[in-house]
Amino acid sequence: MKEFEIAVRIGKELTAAQLTEAAAKALGVKPEKLGHVEVVRRSVDARQDILYRYRVQAYRENEPFEAYRVAPYRDVHGADPVIVVGAGPAGMFAALKLLQKGLRPIVLERGKDVERRKVDMARLSVEGVLDTDSNYCYGEGGAGAFSDGKLYTRSSKRGDIREVLHQLVAFGAHPDILIDAHPHIGTDRLPEIVKNIRACILEHGGVYHFDSRVTDIVKKADGGFEVRCGETAYQASRVILATGHSARDIYALFQAKGWALEAKGFALGVRVEHPQWLINQIRYHGKYQPFMPTAEYSFVQQVEGRGVFSFCMCPGGILVPSSTEGETVVLNGMSNAARNSKWSNAGVVVQIEPGDQPAQYSGPFALMDFQRDVERAMYRYARENGGKHPFSAPAQRMKDFCRGLVSRDLPRTSYHPGTVNAPLHELLPEHVASRLRKVFPQVERSMRGYYTNDALLLGVESRTSSPVRLPRNPETLAHVDVPGLYPCGEGAGYAGGIVSSALDGINCAEACVRP
Repeated sequence: MKEFEIAVRIGKELTAAQLTEAAAKALGVKPEKLGHVEVVRRSVDARQDILYRYRVQAYRENEPFEAYRVAPYRDVHGADPVIVVGAGPAGMFAALKLLQKGLRPIVLERGKDVERRKVDMARLSVEGVLDTDSNYCYGEGGAGAFSDGKLYTRSSKRGDIREVLHQLVAFGAHPDILIDAHPHIGTDRLPEIVKNIRACILEHGGVYHFDSRVTDIVKKADGGFEVRCGETAYQASRVILATGHSARDIYALFQAKGWALEAKGFALGVRVEHPQWLINQIRYHGKYQPFMPTAEYSFVQQVEGRGVFSFCMCPGGILVPSSTEGETVVLNGMSNAARNSKWSNAGVVVQIEPGDQPAQYSGPFALMDFQRDVERAMYRYARENGGKHPFSAPAQRMKDFCRGLVSRDLPRTSYHPGTVNAPLHELLPEHVASRLRKVFPQVERSMRGYYTNDALLLGVESRTSSPVRLPRNPETLAHVDVPGLYPCGEGAGYAGGIVSSALDGINCAEACVRP
């Protein structure tokens, strides 16, 4: 086998003839002596000419090649149950792995199925009515189901990323995610994939219970568990806890039981919204054409000893309200598969470590309480200063923010609840605002045109990851105080995105079957 690269100008597809010719040349054989040939990676190179770069693997005719195959799902009717709390990426992929291992997943989800969840999110955006158990964070599919569906991850050491991607394709994702350097699915396509995953789990004997918020977890004398959802109780010898990064009530439950938890660093900042045409021109150096992929960006800077970075960039996307509690304002971004809105948005956030918060916050909930108070401050300012929607967001033009000036007016935004002209440079914690004021002019050095008053900052982006960790044994993956209970995914503090959460779910499910 030999791996090599082919470059093709964007706008022209790589043809089978080109692929065959290049493969034969790379191996030094005639085309008829070729074996298997496949594209394994595609990326955009906009440094000079705008090119697609294809990484290709080619085999001679007698060289062994084995296609990647997902392990089959087994019928688990009547098999030993494992309770999976949460139906986000970690919970769903844990349940799929349990099927492969011959165990019966009992999935408990506090929110609604993905179809009914859409109705609650529409009411939140349009009417300002928040269902605290069914929103952009809670419900089947988790926070990832209504996002850009980004699948790019650096978590290759956590497990085999192909296992996640190939299953997503089997459940309806476009096969391009198997080769794209920065794969995404799109919020318009993710719900159908989530439904297909649920159908597979049910067909093979798994069980789903929606509208089932966990209110207690009891460790029984025989070593098993009773998981209670109000008056209803479920029994199993093992529990995978995959509740997501916003399940603050689960952290309170752990504290009440005396089970270990600890403050964990997270990141906090703003959503930054630019006109998409501007990002296209910046990233393609003025050469953008409509047939080119919608441009995205990312950056990481060090400012005053802390990382400041872009997060969850949504090209051709919109901004959405992501509060899970009343009297808070939290924003996130989403985009459809076509990425065809007039705006791009990204979180630009400052790393917050334990000890960075003001002195009045202490203990394992220090950063969580700090996070909540910033979200509440945004809500209060908007409500007290003319916000017409319960989740209107404080906002400010980028250059005005950096110069400490209140904007005279605000540009149009994709954020449906609307904005309130605000001094974000004063509303944000000083150690966050000061670093953000420095980072935007720095980014301008590598992205000419990014630092502009046509860019809008909206507060607050605060749900980048969990501010609490549920510590687990590194060997067994079980909670350090509760053998048989497996904290999992973003809510446990061990993942940060769809793929890394899915991999953590897979790992915890495999841990369930180890002796």
